Amino acid sequence: MSPPLTIRKLDTSDTRGEAALQRLRQELSPRGEVVSEESRRKTVAVFGEPLTPSQVVERICRDVQARGLAAVIDYTRRIDGKTLRADELRVPEAELQAAHRRADPSFLQAVRRIRENITVFQSAILRRDVRVDRPGGYLLERYRPLRRAGICVPGGAAAYPSTLLMTVVPAQVAGVDEIAVIAPPTDFGAYNADILATCYELGVKEVYRMGGAQGVAALAYGTEICPRVDKIVGPGNLFVALAKRFVFGEVDIDSIAGPSEVVVIADRSADPCFAAFDMLAQAEHSPGASILIAWEDAVLDAILAALNESLGEISRADLARRSLEDYGAAVLVRDEDEACRITDAIAPEHLHIITENAEVLAEKIHNAGAIFLGEYCPVALGDYAAGPSHVLPTSGTARFAGPLSANDFLKPTSILHFDRTGLAELAGLVRVLADKEGLTAHRESVEVRLRHDS
Repeated sequence: MSPPLTIRKLDTSDTRGEAALQRLRQELSPRGEVVSEESRRKTVAVFGEPLTPSQVVERICRDVQARGLAAVIDYTRRIDGKTLRADELRVPEAELQAAHRRADPSFLQAVRRIRENITVFQSAILRRDVRVDRPGGYLLERYRPLRRAGICVPGGAAAYPSTLLMTVVPAQVAGVDEIAVIAPPTDFGAYNADILATCYELGVKEVYRMGGAQGVAALAYGTEICPRVDKIVGPGNLFVALAKRFVFGEVDIDSIAGPSEVVVIADRSADPCFAAFDMLAQAEHSPGASILIAWEDAVLDAILAALNESLGEISRADLARRSLEDYGAAVLVRDEDEACRITDAIAPEHLHIITENAEVLAEKIHNAGAIFLGEYCPVALGDYAAGPSHVLPTSGTARFAGPLSANDFLKPTSILHFDRTGLAELAGLVRVLADKEGLTAHRESVEVRLRHDS
């Protein structure tokens, strides 16, 4: 019989409680660079010295930039333990088609329905060109899709066809012409039949067996077989996150993501079992942060008891236990308002509010990647099927960032058109600022036109 779950309990009436919560958040962010002992040993084996994750990523990215495909193949062998020739890195279209042909029809039917849900939502929020008329002219904000996008799909501990749906479909809605998918050369990655079948179902034919920092670098810099992309999106481990940070500027990225996380705000109306499984659903990602907030001790105790009882019902119980004990917390606050203040300070990836007045509390929250309201709206609906992308800001970045969407694959351009009347209308304003800034050519570029027709 497993021992009782030990999860930290914090009380915000004690200043140490809130400080402990912030330390926990820092440790889980990419800035914390937390890696396992196994990862440390592998770093020494591959590089001959105990490099930090950031140092590992910089070395890999610079090497791929310099040597291209040869470096990708080298790191695929040394890190992933897979020896592949250059012509084996890209998955043949025939293999994608074969996986699709053999796929479970019910799985493909689910993929199609989810794709439709995502398409409907992403199309509804898609930005359109905006025109503003002015005297003697007009202004236009014009949107055009990126030409080429790169999608990172994890493949270490599990296969994630949901990640393909939540990244590829928004890009397609935006009108991106070329989509390149990378996944590690593992049974859960680029050798996984469900992943390959989903790619084919979505019309993605460019799939590469490469992951980690070397895969990100290949997308950013381009190689002999994979042209560079304009933007890289999708989740991954710490090394993927740090690689995306390193190549940002060469390409755009969606975010520098940390481990999955959830904050659950509950009151006495919440079913303890429901709240417990909301916490378990993030903990089973391992690592994953699950933070419970309530203003009644009895509510915390009931949910923690249900959490302990429910832990044995899931297949990844050992991993979830480790996450809950290392990165979980039950936080007692004074009242609803403090629950909202603490949540805003955490700025969680997922927020589930299971209270009698969930919609009222949601209006008080400014910082959250996605908010789930009520007993019958678990985070899994957003992860898999509802329509918004499950690629969300983590590690407190919901203070300034939001979910991935079709709009992230659009590039705006401002277009201005004025005739002589419009030029004359704005000339005085240009003259004042140009004189203040000492940029006389700016002023003269307007004046010369007005004199020309006078």
